[in-house]
Amino acid sequence: MEMIEVVPDLYLLRFAVGQAYLWRDADELTLVDTGWAGDGTKITEAIRELGLDRENLVRIVLTHFHEDHAGAAAELRAWADAPVVAHRLDAPVVRGDVPPPEPKLADWERPLYEQVASGQLVGPPSPVDQEVEHNDVLDFGGGARVLSIPGHTDGSIALYLPERGVLFTGDTIAEHEGQVIPGVFNLDVERVHRSFRELAALDVEVACLGHGGPLTVNADQVLRSAAERLG
Repeated sequence: MEMIEVVPDLYLLRFAVGQAYLWRDADELTLVDTGWAGDGTKITEAIRELGLDRENLVRIVLTHFHEDHAGAAAELRAWADAPVVAHRLDAPVVRGDVPPPEPKLADWERPLYEQVASGQLVGPPSPVDQEVEHNDVLDFGGGARVLSIPGHTDGSIALYLPERGVLFTGDTIAEHEGQVIPGVFNLDVERVHRSFRELAALDVEVACLGHGGPLTVNADQVLRSAAERLG
C-alpha cells in the first residue's frame, strides 16, 4: 500500500486494487472507505505511520456497500471501536441483512467486472452504527455534508467539506488514464450521470475520486468539463 498526502490533513491510501482516504483533524482521524477485506491491516499501519493509533480513528464512513470500499469495515470497527457510517439505503447490505443488488453491466464491463472480482476476499458483514441521509453533517473537516448521489448504488453518498473545498465522490466519479469519467458497475447509469452533474456544480478545489488520482487543482472546473461531455 502507498500513502500519499494529497493536501494538508488529507491522505490517499492506494491499495493494489482500490483506495481509501484518511482525513485528519488534530489527533482525530476519519476514514472514508476501507478497501477490500484484508486491507484493514494496511490501514492500521498507515495510521501508525502518522504517529497515531486505534483510539485516534473516530469514524469510518462508507460511500457505498461494494466490497472494494466496505470490505474491511468490520475488521477496522473491531480494531478501533470506531462507528461505521453509511447511507440508510446501503446499510442493510453492509450489515448482511439483504444481498447486494447486481449492477447493470454493459457488455464491455463484464470482462472487467469478472477480472476485478476474481481472487478478492469477501469481507464479513459489518454493523452500521449511524445511518445518514442527504444533507446530514458529519463532524470532521469543519463540517462534512452528506450528499445522496444514487445510481452507482441506491445509497451512494458523497462528502462535501465546503470550508476546505474538498469533495469525496465515491464511485460516481473516477479517473482513468487522465480522463475524468463516471464510475463503472452501476445500478442505473442515467442516475449516475445526474449525480455526476450535481457534484460538478459544487465549488471545490480538491476532488477525491473513488478510483484513480485525486483532482488537486481547480477540481470544480475539471468536473464541469467532464460533466459537459456526458451529453
